[in-house]
Amino acid sequence: MSDRPRLLPLLGTTRHGSRDAMTCLYRCGNACDHPVPNTSDNAYFGDVVNAEVTRRGVVRAGAVGAMVLGFGGAAAGALAGAAPAAAAPATPVAPEAARRAPGRPDVGTGALDFKPIPPNTLDTFVVPNGYDHAVVIRWGDPVLPGAPEFDLHGQSAAAQSKQFGYNNDFVAALPLDRQGRRGLLVVNHEYTNEDLMFPGYTTPDAMTVEQLRVAMAAHGMSVVEIERVGGTGQWRPVERGRRPYNRRVTAHTTKFELTGPAAGSAWLRTAADPRGRVVVGTLNNCAGGVTPWGTVLSGEENFNQYFVGGDAAPAELKPRLARYGINTTARYPGGSRKWERADERFDLAKHPNEAHRFGWIVEIDPYDPDSRPRKHTAMGRFKHEGANVHVARDGHVVAYMGDDERFDYLYKFVSDKKFMKGNSWIARRHNLTLLESGTLYVAQFDQTSADEIDGSGKLPSDGAFDGRGRWIKLVRGNRSYVDGMTADEVLVFTRLAADKVGATKMDRPEEVEVSPATGKVYVALTNNSSRGTGSNPKPDEMNPRTANRHGQIAELVEDRGDNTAETFTWSLPIVCGDPADPSTYYAGYDKSKVSPISCPDNLMFDATGNLWISTDGNALGSNDGLFATAIEGPEKGHLKQFLTVPVGAETCGPFVTDDNRSLFVAVQHPGELTGATVENPASTWPDGDYAKPGVVVTWRLDGGPIGS
Repeated sequence: MSDRPRLLPLLGTTRHGSRDAMTCLYRCGNACDHPVPNTSDNAYFGDVVNAEVTRRGVVRAGAVGAMVLGFGGAAAGALAGAAPAAAAPATPVAPEAARRAPGRPDVGTGALDFKPIPPNTLDTFVVPNGYDHAVVIRWGDPVLPGAPEFDLHGQSAAAQSKQFGYNNDFVAALPLDRQGRRGLLVVNHEYTNEDLMFPGYTTPDAMTVEQLRVAMAAHGMSVVEIERVGGTGQWRPVERGRRPYNRRVTAHTTKFELTGPAAGSAWLRTAADPRGRVVVGTLNNCAGGVTPWGTVLSGEENFNQYFVGGDAAPAELKPRLARYGINTTARYPGGSRKWERADERFDLAKHPNEAHRFGWIVEIDPYDPDSRPRKHTAMGRFKHEGANVHVARDGHVVAYMGDDERFDYLYKFVSDKKFMKGNSWIARRHNLTLLESGTLYVAQFDQTSADEIDGSGKLPSDGAFDGRGRWIKLVRGNRSYVDGMTADEVLVFTRLAADKVGATKMDRPEEVEVSPATGKVYVALTNNSSRGTGSNPKPDEMNPRTANRHGQIAELVEDRGDNTAETFTWSLPIVCGDPADPSTYYAGYDKSKVSPISCPDNLMFDATGNLWISTDGNALGSNDGLFATAIEGPEKGHLKQFLTVPVGAETCGPFVTDDNRSLFVAVQHPGELTGATVENPASTWPDGDYAKPGVVVTWRLDGGPIGS
């Protein structure tokens, strides 16, 4: 490997909106350099006319979470905890209805009392005055017993399999006791950046097989037992005792069970798994969610970039592979991770069905470290950002899911069975089956002012971007509702099924969250620089700007307040970007008083019902961050920036505890700028040497609630 230094630009090279080119390469395999996978000619939306720096060199601020679960505080809102050192699996229960007061008119209306921090490009973690923060865990820290001290120059797959993985994304913090003193931190590890991991790195072809296996081990998930520091909102890993819950899930050793109607399908069978029911590993795990029964869901997203050999796959399979972004015309030109050198199953010329075994929603039980994680085929296969579960009024559970790709779709899953309340073994065993069978839908949107949408982002004459929509049924159990496709085909090739039924093409639908108080559904649409360019779909009322660099937030209200309904109304309460830009909208709030936001990604609700938004790839020239706003009442749209992450990093995970005293956030890919290396880093966060992804917790110095 060459030790010649590479030039590090002052600013990273950006393209396709705002991400640095290095992130584009490692995060998604340069997806935007390739043709849009959705080449369907279904009637897309536009065609449907219908109905600061202080102590420790930081400005204090914090993070927030996806699903809000209890640490102390309101005991009724907490997962009932197992004994901290229990050897047997815990049986937690977190009835969603108990975590909020449905129908309270004041929920989501409260003013946020922190002073917003200004946009900045500091290589540090910035929080508001009155707050503090600490790194909970970072890449290479020990997770399993016997894990060696991290050795940058002597990394091994065996060591990494016992250490905290790379590029943490989704974060959840689940309680282990009723006193709020111990908990479990569950984290996704989405992808690796070998430039920033291995000293002397040059190209994928120059990597040793052992280095490839290190990368595989750095993917997946971590479960880490944590404890509260004194009576504060700070948390740290438990360093003593058995830590029986700690676990590493990796891409190359952990076995997953396939569940649901497509388990055993011919499309999922391989030479290593002729029954099509057990998959080794999970890939590119992005966002996730916490279920009301205490498990964690994880979305497999850009799995396509790990595979080669699509050019030699069977001819009849090539269109299906291409729809998922797999190159089927030539060997991957330099962008492949070369994992096939360490494991031939990543070569589709030899194992053409292996790619079909990724792109699912994964469920893991953190309270049972011996349990086998599962991939739920009933929830469909696409580039899952994540999944969040809501218990509908009639007891059925509903999961909303975004397919994070330009011009792809929004989905909903409704379980066949109903959620069983209680903390009994029987209830938990029942609830663990809820995502194995149900009905899968895809969204189609109508608009009210189609003829007024010109791509400028100007509001229509009725004063809102809004309309109605419907959920189109794709499959239930073994019954397909898509002409010419069997049920297992619909589930394995869900994108193609959605194409056939005329689903609405969206601007990268990422995380979807349901307000636990109102049942309203919020969707982060990150951006789409291809909107309205060339022959691509033109702007429409849901996606109202040409070459959309900043994204928007959509709100869906299911008819009759029933989350299992098949029709809904929708609106755009926030159209992101510089508030001084007339194409932006902040729910009608005075834009001179709001913080600028760009590229919304992850969403979460705090205990008072405020909506928190993290960003990925801020196209306004400042670091990514975390923002909050009321979603009801006179403060609706008063968006305020709560924190920023270091240079080159993305804000991921946010998770807030139910007592609102601790906010967790994942700092992903710090220093990921073109030309950066381990020896020549663009960021030295968090330890002052070279960049390491890590999870941070933020809390108020006076012990009060986060945000308000």
